Amino acid sequence: MRINHRIRVPQVRCIKPNGDMAGIMPTREALKLAEEYGLDLVEISPEAKPPVCKIMDYGKYCYQESIKEKEARKHQQNKAIKEMKFHCNIGEHDYQTKLNHVREFLQKGHRVKLTLQFRGRENVHKELGFDIINRMIKDCGDLCTVDQEPKMIGRILGAMIAPVSQKQKQTQSHTSNAQKNGPVVAQTSGTQSNGSLPLQDGSNIPTGGEEKKP
Repeated sequence: MRINHRIRVPQVRCIKPNGDMAGIMPTREALKLAEEYGLDLVEISPEAKPPVCKIMDYGKYCYQESIKEKEARKHQQNKAIKEMKFHCNIGEHDYQTKLNHVREFLQKGHRVKLTLQFRGRENVHKELGFDIINRMIKDCGDLCTVDQEPKMIGRILGAMIAPVSQKQKQTQSHTSNAQKNGPVVAQTSGTQSNGSLPLQDGSNIPTGGEEKKP
């Protein structure tokens, strides 16, 4: 990023410190304007025609950018992949405990790797392992999407689930509400619920079937 006299182009599109556009001007005039503010002229969009420069405190800008980078790295580390391991002979209490942990990971925005290792003769009954992993995915269905379907790698069964995005949550909410409310049946204007048409004298004319006798 070039600043001040390192900006070699003949003219720039200059932005004032408050964000207002100063317009296109010779670079020397933009530098003079920056000096009047006691700030720096910083080239923020060199590919533009002409390049875009903003008058700002470059030292403060660099400090703020470093803070943003640290926060981004911290956020990325906090969103590391978590792993939950299972065995074929897992009890119901242990399963519920692991389920609570997995749901907590998802709610915090972590992806979760589900692994189940077959030991000894357990490898003969792979369907038991698939049942456990698929049950876990189903029990977390309101919080996750499946990044990787359950599959075998050697003697280990693995799957990957990820948190549901905000957009997906809204879609699920709309779908759920539509299913609860059911289809809306429109009633034709002027037709009563018994299928007859009202007359001015208060009597009705049946719209189908046999005509009622007086």
